[in-house]
Amino acid sequence: MILLFLISLLGCNEKPIDITIYADQNIQDEVSYGIEKINTQLAKNEGKIRFSSNEKEADIVLVIVPQKDLDSEKNDGFDLIKSGDGYKISSECNRGLLYGLLHIEEQLSNGKNWGNLEAKSVTAHHDFRAIKFNLPWYSYRSGENLSVHTETCKDLKFWETFLDMMVENKFNALTLWNMHPYMYMVKSTSFPKASPFNDEEMAEWETFWKHLFKMAKDRGIDTYIVNWNIFLPEEFAKEYNVGSYSSEKGKNHFGEGENNQDVEDYTREVVTQTINTYEDLTGIGITLGERMGGMTSKERSDWANRTMIAGLKAANRKARLIYRAPLSAGKENSGTVSTSAEKLTRNAVENMGMDDDVWIEFKFNWSHAHSSPKLSIVHGGMLTDTYWEPYSEKYKAVWTMRNEDFFVMRWGDPDFIREFLDLNSQKYVGGCIIGSETYIPAKDFITKEEYRTWDYAFQRQWLFYKVWGNLLYDRQTSDDYFSMAFADKFGLDDGTELVEAWKLASKNPNRLASFFGSTWDATIYSEGFKTNNGKFIDIDKFISRNVLDSTYVNIRDFVVGNYDKETQVNPLELAEKTENQSARILEILKAQRKNEVSADLEIELTDLEFWANYGHYFASKIRAGVALESFRTGKDVEGQTKAVEILENGKIYWNNMVELVERYNVAVMPHQFDKEFSWREHLTDIDKDIIIAKNASVQ
Repeated sequence: MILLFLISLLGCNEKPIDITIYADQNIQDEVSYGIEKINTQLAKNEGKIRFSSNEKEADIVLVIVPQKDLDSEKNDGFDLIKSGDGYKISSECNRGLLYGLLHIEEQLSNGKNWGNLEAKSVTAHHDFRAIKFNLPWYSYRSGENLSVHTETCKDLKFWETFLDMMVENKFNALTLWNMHPYMYMVKSTSFPKASPFNDEEMAEWETFWKHLFKMAKDRGIDTYIVNWNIFLPEEFAKEYNVGSYSSEKGKNHFGEGENNQDVEDYTREVVTQTINTYEDLTGIGITLGERMGGMTSKERSDWANRTMIAGLKAANRKARLIYRAPLSAGKENSGTVSTSAEKLTRNAVENMGMDDDVWIEFKFNWSHAHSSPKLSIVHGGMLTDTYWEPYSEKYKAVWTMRNEDFFVMRWGDPDFIREFLDLNSQKYVGGCIIGSETYIPAKDFITKEEYRTWDYAFQRQWLFYKVWGNLLYDRQTSDDYFSMAFADKFGLDDGTELVEAWKLASKNPNRLASFFGSTWDATIYSEGFKTNNGKFIDIDKFISRNVLDSTYVNIRDFVVGNYDKETQVNPLELAEKTENQSARILEILKAQRKNEVSADLEIELTDLEFWANYGHYFASKIRAGVALESFRTGKDVEGQTKAVEILENGKIYWNNMVELVERYNVAVMPHQFDKEFSWREHLTDIDKDIIIAKNASVQ
């Protein structure tokens, strides 16, 4: 084996000029992204990649090995081992080989000597590691917070950067959501007047999607388009006099649906045309709602079988399916669950005749997965074991981990994700979808322009994606990995304390969402301390709202002693823990700021300081709530005075939060349930809490 080395002028590490790779041609094609990344790294020292048909001449050998677990996907873990003077990468699939190549590239970029690369062996924890990305056109909801992203989301440069982030963090599926994506992808042969686009515009859309799907495939990322039903193009509704509620402006999305033979024929046809047109599109997703009110569970299932699933099966190639669990168990459109609906859905999926496992999707803790790692609710209620007992070989569950709780402030708690995985990785679970409904991570409209050194919104939340993606892939990923990420990003000697600080900080919004029970999107917005479509969580709601996570007990039940003292954490214990951990965040910040920090790091330190003050505000509100409820119930005559004093002191923390958030971010920004959201606007609500306490009486 012949390796050429370049000796640097400073006499430092030896680095190869050329690396020879041995792999079958089809493997080379599938992992070309990883090969090019290594080639780019070598080019910095005038080196390049070569290929050989002789394994003995190669420095890197790529090998596909037999699949071990035939009940799952081909695992995209990999083994990287030293082999002679070179290395061997083996995996059950090409994506695993790609990850192995990227692991080599990462080590080379970090200055590792070619002869001393670290071996690695990893088995992917979850097969399906997806991002939920809601598109801004024909969006599920409407508002400036969504429409502002339109031009960015039409820019392939954005998608290239986003997909690079995904593969770096081992996300392997991109799910693209809107009410009716098919109208942007094909023009129906039988219903051409349904399209709002002329031929030239349609050709532009087709070029866009083909480039996007190809870029994803090159990075080992599967792609799915996901819709809601029954929705149609506005032009179809006008031309064929059905589905008049269809609005591409994100309105009229709840209620009874309309259906006839034209609707079914059109839907079936565009599904088939889309799969046939886009060879790199992996599959589709189906939602049995939000315009299917008035239909029974069986009628909804039968409609999907006659239209979308029939269209998928009629395509000229295989495609995968995400089948979202019914959002309603009856004719109504509100979220409900029932054993009968679960049995019907299980039977429908098991008898669908799909060659590959169907991904059955459930919302983990409804719209607020970043509340508790313990499953307390899905959309509509709590599931029975109908889907899991007995075990099915036809489908795997996928948890959608919605984030409707923090968009402005950064988040990243690897321990939360580890605990979630420990509790929710049963044999029947195939993976997760991570993302939001009311936020699109494209255009950064949050950061003040003079402080923004990145291009896109998702880059603000780099840690969010890093902890989720890497832990879904490798549950054994250590804190050292994230510590090194901080050190590399901000030029630090050690990022250990920052990992600790972010763990503690990220627990604070999680605590509110666990303590203050919620369901759909608008029932809580944790970072803004909001509920009920954008209203501030006042002290009365805070006292009386049921908890989401039964680990806790709410203030009202605690004061009257209606809780399990052996197993439940009471509000005062929660407050004390929150105070202690928030104080620790401030200690870490003080130590970090003793050294010179970069401007970008200071922005993130300011977020940590915000969360520390948020934690102190949360804890003070708990203490005030306990004091006030104790006074009202006649248990503490001094409770009112205590509550007023605590609330007045808590205002200091909220004032701090306002100053901190406005330091680097715009003061007022659009939110889904508050068009001009700001933390400053709630200073009057803080005062109202004090007034409520002053006016309280014994009940």
